Amino acid sequence: MPININSQLPAAKILAQEGIFTMPFERAETQDIRPLRIAILNIMPTKEQTETQLMRLLANSPLQIEVVLLHPATHVPKNTPIEHMNAFYQTFEDVKDQKFDGLIITGAPVEQIPFEQVTYWDELKEIMDWSRKNVYSTMHICWAAQAGLYYYYGIPKHPLEQKLSGIYLHKRTDNNSPLMRGFDDVFWAPHSRHSYVKMSNVKEHPELSILCEFGENGLYLVSARKGRQIFVTGHPEYDANTLKTEYVRDLAKGLDVPMPANYFTDNDPKKPPLVRWRGHANLLFNNWLNYYVYQETPYDLQAIQNEE
Repeated sequence: MPININSQLPAAKILAQEGIFTMPFERAETQDIRPLRIAILNIMPTKEQTETQLMRLLANSPLQIEVVLLHPATHVPKNTPIEHMNAFYQTFEDVKDQKFDGLIITGAPVEQIPFEQVTYWDELKEIMDWSRKNVYSTMHICWAAQAGLYYYYGIPKHPLEQKLSGIYLHKRTDNNSPLMRGFDDVFWAPHSRHSYVKMSNVKEHPELSILCEFGENGLYLVSARKGRQIFVTGHPEYDANTLKTEYVRDLAKGLDVPMPANYFTDNDPKKPPLVRWRGHANLLFNNWLNYYVYQETPYDLQAIQNEE
């Protein structure tokens, strides 16, 4: 089934070239079907790239999905043309009276800044509060996962001695969650961040379920409120070259950053990246859409209620 997006969005052309079926809003409105309404609060600096990455994953399912792109009104993006933002994005004020089947809050390169000092922190708190009553399931990615765990549960983030960047081997720790259905016992996933959440802090909250971890104390996937909140500390949506682009950018800035681990073929940055997380990423998003959005959301979105 197609993903319903604005036909003028750059991602639409890219996905069409990849053979991914997209449907313009105009055609979707003529069909007698209620698509899943998924909002994406995109706070990544490279908005067009992130749009394409997430829409590629959302489109790889048998469900018809209508995507609404959001951005914080309290932050002016520096890396995306204002014409793009005006043409394709809305703000929270535009949608606060609406309800959605699902919401994705992306990461942002602000993990070295205290939450309260992030320019759009107050707006993000308002959106997260709103999501509990107006969205059936919300997926928080990377920094957004840290922000959600902090705001909802008071769990702090901690600085890393050096940037965590690369593809890491994870293990599933929950065999009963529908989100983990079809997962191998171990799988690879990307990370790119300067801070982390301690596993021990999460375990202090019985209402939180740890589904996946990596390394000695690496937290990856957490579920809360029966899947109404999903926290993903990594970047499963990343393309093959995203970590390479970040690495080259950081080196050009003179930053002392490690080469992404387990990423380049033979660990040689002159060789292409070895992609081994794409299957996991597609399964994660498909499971989220199927088990926590499609099968659970009321047909009448107005019936969504807050569930503690």
